[in-house]
Amino acid sequence: MKRRIASWENGHSSPDDFYGPLLCDAYAASAEELGVNGSELKDPAVLDAAYPASPDDAIQTVSQLWRADLNQYDPLLTAEPSEPAWSEASLRWLVAPEPGTHSPQSDGVRVGLGDVAAIKTTADMFARLDDQFGGDHARHSVIQYLNNDVAPLLRGHYTERVGRALFSTVAEATLLAGWMSYDACRHGLAQRYFLQALRLAQDANDRRLAGSILSAMSHQATFLGKYTQAATLARAALMGISPVATPTLRAQFHAMEARALARTGDIAACEAALGAATKALESRNSDDEPEWISYFDEAELAAEAAHCFRDVNSARRAVAHAENAMSGSHVRSDFFATMVLADAHLRAGDVEEACSVALDALDLGEQLKSARCVSYLVEFRRDLSAIGPTAVVHDLAQEVRENRLWVASGTYDQGRASH
Repeated sequence: MKRRIASWENGHSSPDDFYGPLLCDAYAASAEELGVNGSELKDPAVLDAAYPASPDDAIQTVSQLWRADLNQYDPLLTAEPSEPAWSEASLRWLVAPEPGTHSPQSDGVRVGLGDVAAIKTTADMFARLDDQFGGDHARHSVIQYLNNDVAPLLRGHYTERVGRALFSTVAEATLLAGWMSYDACRHGLAQRYFLQALRLAQDANDRRLAGSILSAMSHQATFLGKYTQAATLARAALMGISPVATPTLRAQFHAMEARALARTGDIAACEAALGAATKALESRNSDDEPEWISYFDEAELAAEAAHCFRDVNSARRAVAHAENAMSGSHVRSDFFATMVLADAHLRAGDVEEACSVALDALDLGEQLKSARCVSYLVEFRRDLSAIGPTAVVHDLAQEVRENRLWVASGTYDQGRASH
């Protein structure tokens, strides 16, 4: 930050459209009075959780988001999610007209399908890192890549065919940025990335991806305790892509609805949604599924069911499903499933087995940088403390006292720990 200020003072650069308005506020002066190009000082619209009105608005807003995130713009990083934004975005997407077109800048670069393929390959690499090491491991690097390499392409020149492919691929990459921000418990920021990803998917005419983005919003809403909103988002995803829905996508959307319904205590509706998810998954044809949903298999559905039955206090059923939820290939998902299994054993009264399984989860998740993972431990420790001091609990605490996730869970802001 000191270097940036020195650069401004020496006239080598000007404040961008995030720091410029802050300087004007701090000095109670106009852009002209500070000698800064006023055209660069736009209101930081990134703080508004709004659904963009056009493709050009989406490009401008998502580019601002990436730049503000990269510059560690604190009002954005600490922003809260907006409940009305979920409803507005899902409704506007459901009733959207034909996809719009982008108006390229006169000096924009030429973009081809090779550029799109490069974005896709790079985003896939970051997705693997996210899965193995958690959202906080490479989140900054993802945003840096999007800001430095992808933003100029969005503002470039491309044919309609290339534009559709570009928007779809960037929507998927922005969805990843949203998931990583959500995993880091940057919830307002994550929601804003999801909103921009949805608009980009709309203009790509990629309804399957748009449905998956609504499903991600549903997942986050459940985590944040907004269960009615979460169920509505899952249903909107299913309704919005009904003509092009694949069995795996339907299964995942039903599972998200079930997760939300379990938290409301509606056991019958939860079980009906899980039944629909199971039936849909049984009819899947891998050749007709988007590659980005291929991870959702029987193990993933078992993990979702385990969450549901834990949340409705059906501990034995939660144990049965959690035991079938280990993929062996997705570190963070396996951590979550293992912690749900530990929770289920604890709620079934088997404290010794619960502690043993929690130890397995801590060993598995040692490499993860994920605030969500920490939140699972917060809840487990809260339930464990309700049992009172026992030799088993003491032994677990001694064995994991230097484990990074365990230490983090002891100091975690429990106001952000509901899942």
